[in-house]
Amino acid sequence: MQEAARVAIDLGAESCRVSLLRWVDREPGVEIIHRIPNGPVRRGGSLCWPLSRILAGLEEGLRKAAAAAPEGIASIGVDGWSVDYVRLAPDGSILRKPFCYRDERTTPTKEAADRIISSFDLYQRTGTYPLKINTVYQLLADPAAGLEWGKEKGIDPRAPWVMFPEFVLYWLSGRRVAEYTNATHTGLVNLKTGNWDAELFERLGLPLEAAPPLVSSGTVLGPLIGPLAQFDAFRATQVIAPATHDTASAIVGIPTDLSSAAYISSGTWSLVGTVTRDPVTTKHAFDAGYTNIGAAAGGLLFHSLINSMWVLKQCMDAWAADGRGWKIEDLVQKAAECNSATGVLDMDAEPLMMDSGMPQRINHELGRLGFDAIPDVAGNEPLFARTIFESLALRYASATANLEKMLGRRLERIHMIGGATRNQLLVELTEQRTGLEVEIGETESATIGNLAVQLAASEAADERVTPPAVRKWAARLCRDRHC
Repeated sequence: MQEAARVAIDLGAESCRVSLLRWVDREPGVEIIHRIPNGPVRRGGSLCWPLSRILAGLEEGLRKAAAAAPEGIASIGVDGWSVDYVRLAPDGSILRKPFCYRDERTTPTKEAADRIISSFDLYQRTGTYPLKINTVYQLLADPAAGLEWGKEKGIDPRAPWVMFPEFVLYWLSGRRVAEYTNATHTGLVNLKTGNWDAELFERLGLPLEAAPPLVSSGTVLGPLIGPLAQFDAFRATQVIAPATHDTASAIVGIPTDLSSAAYISSGTWSLVGTVTRDPVTTKHAFDAGYTNIGAAAGGLLFHSLINSMWVLKQCMDAWAADGRGWKIEDLVQKAAECNSATGVLDMDAEPLMMDSGMPQRINHELGRLGFDAIPDVAGNEPLFARTIFESLALRYASATANLEKMLGRRLERIHMIGGATRNQLLVELTEQRTGLEVEIGETESATIGNLAVQLAASEAADERVTPPAVRKWAARLCRDRHC
């Protein structure tokens, strides 16, 4: 009898993917069976996620998976971006469309929270670098939200909430949880206890009862429910919480030892860091913008969050609207043929994190830093791209240098995963700037990690996965995909 298949759902800020693992002659094969374009949308004065469209796309993808796997599907796991969440009404329905982390509503709430507990004190308490996009500041903003939806008042702070990938797990299983790796991104988990920081909730005026119960990576939530459960392929399907934070899934999907290596997970954002056993919450780490996030099966991901391919994507959207559409492969090739950029950007500059008008934002930043602007005319698009790639490689170099200084040890190589693995120019520039060999990993590493945790959880007697068990499965899955 053929072994049952597995499904991994990876929620991305630009696309959501449904991948299917099937076994042929006892060997695994993973393919993306459905892809859903994604992106935040403007609703009134707010930036929100098109949740109904995402769920409809996921349902379509799961129907395709059921049709493609007559042997049955053993489990489904979900990972996705962090910090965003869905508020629920008393009957469990969606209270309102979820905000996107790029919405600007959190500026005043972060300022108010800083007056109650300083950013550095919060950092030492939770290990999470206090960015204004963090869940804690979004939750504080909710009572003032909702007017654009025709409501007289904002959202009740006591309304239950659930992080975005865990909401999809809730939609599939009916069980509301917060998986540990994703929960640590909220800025509300205590480093010492590994649980919600009840005192912090109280000091900030956030109702603890609205938060979901915490579970570890690999927790089996129960059988699939709802209309999809009627499909033959889903009759025995279990819903599993993998490492629901996509970066935690991506890192656990690396089959090699990272004890002497840095990782770069590059996509809309870039994360540059390494795996540590103990948190690093020094003033140096705080000033350099490093965060401590839970890793799957133990340990921490110590990394810096860097604005990344968002900048190029926004440029490409602007050019396409002007009739100057480009394929990313062509743009990278032409950028490689350009001379070196005439200036570099501060990739973390606030204007480069906003949406719309990105070529103009880039030129404003170049001027602010004393460089010449790039005329935004046809033919100059590769020069914009080259400027972004060189700026990103330079930022990677400063991030790895900071890692070495803070950890007191030399890094031997960089393991790069995500979309940047297809960008040979960026890989070469990164090697030049950092002086370290770049080891190319899996483009869909989050999917590999998602599936590896599912498989390890299915073997574990107590549902608690271990790093060796997950690494074993990641290596086997990667062997098929030439990781």
